[in-house]
Formats: sequence, C-alpha cells, structure tokens
Amino acid sequence: MSTVTISIPDQLKRFISTQMRKKGFDNVSEYFRSLIRDAQAKEADARLESLLLEGLDSSDIEVSDGFWKDLKADAKALVKKHAQRKIKKTA
Repeated sequence: MSTVTISIPDQLKRFISTQMRKKGFDNVSEYFRSLIRDAQAKEADARLESLLLEGLDSSDIEVSDGFWKDLKADAKALVKKHAQRKIKKTA
C-alpha cells in the first residue's frame, strides 16, 4: 500500500474531524479512501451514461415509454443478480 501526505488548512482539518465522527470513520485514511471510492464510482457512472447515450444516438432503437420500462426491468434484474452473487461471496 502506498502512502500519500497532504497539507490542509486547519479549517479543513476540523471539517474532516467532524465528518469522521458523524460518519464513523476510525482514521483519516479510511475517510479519504471513502471519498476516493465515491469519486471513482461517480466517474464510472458518468462513463457508463456517456456510452449508453452514444449507443442510443448511433442506433435505430425507438426510445419510447415501453423501451424505458423494459430497460428499467432489465436493470433491476441485473442489480438483483449482482446482489445475490455478492451475498454468496460474503457467506
């Protein structure tokens, strides 16, 4: 594991300490790793959205209410399937 050292003003340090208490982080490293994971997830979501929009734009798919309903149902099924796999791995 790598170590990164940063300098921050006292005001930000107080903010971080408050957030750590409120959110239950044991140390600053856990807090920053959480922030970075959140940023990675947002980046991945933005990339996926971009690819989906690009795909829709380049195809002849009719985007209707039925299309969105089917897409939502498919997405829910994928989330459920993924959640079940995750549960099996931790069990």
